[in-house]
Amino acid sequence: MSRDRKDPPKSPPDRDESPTERAVRKDHESENQDEALEETFPASDPVSPFIPAKRPD
Repeated sequence: MSRDRKDPPKSPPDRDESPTERAVRKDHESENQDEALEETFPASDPVSPFIPAKRPD
């Protein structure tokens, strides 16, 4: 059975990671995600066009 590249591997990667290394990696990932969110913040807001109402006659 083949799988797509987007599918995660069935087993965890062969990498031994201490709890300290894991915490450092997770903190780094979190900081990267926070920075990316801050950099894209204006683009994440929905467009709010102003459409003036017609003047009453």
